[in-house]
Amino acid sequence: MTDSTQKKRTRQPNGASSIYLGKDGKWHGRVTVGVRDDGKPDRRHVERKTRAEVTKAVRELEKLRDAGRLRKAGKRWTVQAWLEHWVENIAKPYVSENTYDGYEVDVRVHLVPGLGAHRLDGLEPEHLERFYQKMQRNGSAAATAHHVHRTMRVALGQAVRRGHVAVNVAEIAKAPRLEEEDIEPYTIEEVQRLLLEASKLRNSARWVVALALGLRQGEALGLHWEDVDLDAGYLRTRKNRLRPKYAHGCGDTCGRAAGYCPQREQVRREYKSTKSRAGRRTIGLPDPLVTLLRRHQEEQAAERLAAGPAWLGKGYVFASPVGGPLSPNTDYHVWKQLLRDAGVRDGRLHDARHTAATVLLILGVPDVVVDAIMGWEPGGAARMRARYMHITGPVLKKVAGQVGDALWGSPETN
Repeated sequence: MTDSTQKKRTRQPNGASSIYLGKDGKWHGRVTVGVRDDGKPDRRHVERKTRAEVTKAVRELEKLRDAGRLRKAGKRWTVQAWLEHWVENIAKPYVSENTYDGYEVDVRVHLVPGLGAHRLDGLEPEHLERFYQKMQRNGSAAATAHHVHRTMRVALGQAVRRGHVAVNVAEIAKAPRLEEEDIEPYTIEEVQRLLLEASKLRNSARWVVALALGLRQGEALGLHWEDVDLDAGYLRTRKNRLRPKYAHGCGDTCGRAAGYCPQREQVRREYKSTKSRAGRRTIGLPDPLVTLLRRHQEEQAAERLAAGPAWLGKGYVFASPVGGPLSPNTDYHVWKQLLRDAGVRDGRLHDARHTAATVLLILGVPDVVVDAIMGWEPGGAARMRARYMHITGPVLKKVAGQVGDALWGSPETN
């Protein structure tokens, strides 16, 4: 092949890659990798000193194109610009309010200040790992850094699907290590002390529901009377109470946070419907709890009469003195005070759910029934049982007795 022939660009079919020697003395390659936003072909350009080098570069570009690992043409996002766009325009319309709140805090408080200046397509796994370590050195809990990592993984997953980056580096980066919490459920004696102290409180049945049935906080506070059938002896979990979110009603002139504004306005719905099949469940009520709920219903009727026109009448089982929803934050503080008043060790509100699951284990309730009562999805039910249901002293003693009988015989046979 002569130099003149070699310099001549061979005409390729539309969409095919081309390799040619330019007037600058370098070899050039052009690869069609897709379509730009304006509808024109997206042609990527590479240049090398020799034909062999540019041929290799073109083939590598074609492999990346065919594997779907090329960044989409257009403006190059910074991490800050992408995360702010993702959380407001992609995540917010499609996730629950609580999930959005977690994403928004991770983005605003942690990710943008720590990683926002990076170019999105220049972000490396090591950038994330060093950032998580820095978070923990500055006092953030490992669980916080782990949550931030999960948010970043979701956000970058969308960036990959939309062609803005080729690889989700958060799937490569090592997430902060979490130590499994050693959770000790309350004993039967402790539960009895809690229930005795709870009987002195307004909405006392709320704590019986937590300790006996294992309802999550949102499920308990979202219960409506239409979900409870005391005659048949069951309740259905169909709604979840959401944490309130407020906006200034004063035009942001009071100088306080929105939640403490004298004219604050609620900007979030009170509850959402339970979507998962496992979450929507029917739970049988023990007879003592039916009796307690009937008494609670009578007490609420008396409050309705006392409130008169001020009664909100929203149908909540556990309501404020004027029939409105209870605040999850206030509910949490009532739980903490209940523990102190009962002389029981401190614990999370969610520990009441662990306790209910452990009681089911002690009673020997079949796994499939436990899963239905606790609202665990079939795929992860075994893992959740291992997480929630704790082997307690009475169970261990019973098993030890059975082992002894098997190996040495029962006392009656000796």
